[in-house]
Amino acid sequence: MGRHLAFNKKTIRDWDLHGKTVLLRTDYNVPVEKGTITDDYRIRQSLPTVKYILEQNTKLIIISHLGRPTGPGDTANSLRPVAKRLSDLLDKKVEFAPDCIGQQVKDMAAKLEPGQILMLENLRFHPEEEKDDSEFAKQIIADTGSEIFVQDGFGVVHRAHASTDAIARQLPALAGFLLEKEVDTITRVMEDPAKPLTALVGGAKVSDKIDILNRLIDIADCVAVGGAMANNFLVAQGHSLGQSLVEKDALAETKKILAKAEKAERERNFNFLVPVDVVVSTNMDGTKPTRVVDLVSHSLDDIEAYPKKPNHKTYSVLANELVLDIGPMSAYQIAGAIRMANTVVWNGTCGVTETRGIAGAAAPFSHGTAIVVEAMIGPSNRHQNKPFTLVGGGDTVGYVEQAKLVEDFGHVSTGGGASLELMSGHSLPGVDVLWNKDG
Repeated sequence: MGRHLAFNKKTIRDWDLHGKTVLLRTDYNVPVEKGTITDDYRIRQSLPTVKYILEQNTKLIIISHLGRPTGPGDTANSLRPVAKRLSDLLDKKVEFAPDCIGQQVKDMAAKLEPGQILMLENLRFHPEEEKDDSEFAKQIIADTGSEIFVQDGFGVVHRAHASTDAIARQLPALAGFLLEKEVDTITRVMEDPAKPLTALVGGAKVSDKIDILNRLIDIADCVAVGGAMANNFLVAQGHSLGQSLVEKDALAETKKILAKAEKAERERNFNFLVPVDVVVSTNMDGTKPTRVVDLVSHSLDDIEAYPKKPNHKTYSVLANELVLDIGPMSAYQIAGAIRMANTVVWNGTCGVTETRGIAGAAAPFSHGTAIVVEAMIGPSNRHQNKPFTLVGGGDTVGYVEQAKLVEDFGHVSTGGGASLELMSGHSLPGVDVLWNKDG
């Protein structure tokens, strides 16, 4: 892994923070239901940065956004529960300001003593945040008395907003530990991975994944597609998929990716895996029976129908059905490729993992994802070195979190869009703007 350029931005280690007022941008955009945080992974991942800054005897002011608020006073998107959770995790009081600019913020910031924390209300209560407004940035800095800016919100650095761009242009701008770790790990895996590299790309829309698929075909030894976006590849191969979600506008692009993958398969030792079987049902809420459709080999159908010929319906998705998961043969094919790998990149689940099973049954559309996860981290991998696994993408991280498996993976990214952009080889505005190590 020697060829990778080290993270070239100044971090909080490279600057004397002692006694300063530090403005820290975190990504505390966490799921909140009725005032209760249902997943605090992003908050916990920010703790090393928060603790380090406080150890420098600083006054710490934290800014973040939450959700897509309608404007000030949208209590469902208030950061107040986040301030409480952070306070519990640090075992230290976190003051909370009811806005991110204005007289009250000024007064509260002025009262802060070294070693104390103030969290400001949701930045997105002000439309100027998403407009990258430099006057808004200036006001946040003036009202808080901030002297140094630290960017640690990896999940937001793919956008140029006031808190990722404009503020960083007006103060010494450093990276926090989480941002450094995310950029470093993802860049390393994409630029100089331990081979063989297997990638599993799932999720709902192929249009979101075009760039990453193109890049992975160039660098990986095996690329597998799953989730609803795999439907596009099946349609491109000539299958009829009933009521399944298909992005018709992206079919031309899907065919280009298929052609590129087929060329790579002819030219080098490379595999592109499109599902050979799928799990279908007549709705996605888990109340209707499911069945496996063997799209390619029809061997399951031949075995089950013998001595008769299989009925056409057994290897076809019917007009009233929709594909909701990859089938077991596809899952074991991907699992086999994962077991041969030294590095695995996983972005997007294989099926509708959020549908719960009813009457004590297993979650109906999570079987494919469970089989590939088992290959990445499960006991079946004990006989060999476990691959280094990089997990990115919001729905994937949610699944891993719910299953309480975060510790089992090499790196579980806190950023959905940002990790996708970085894996695709794009630059991140909120990182580019930070001060360079040699500057």
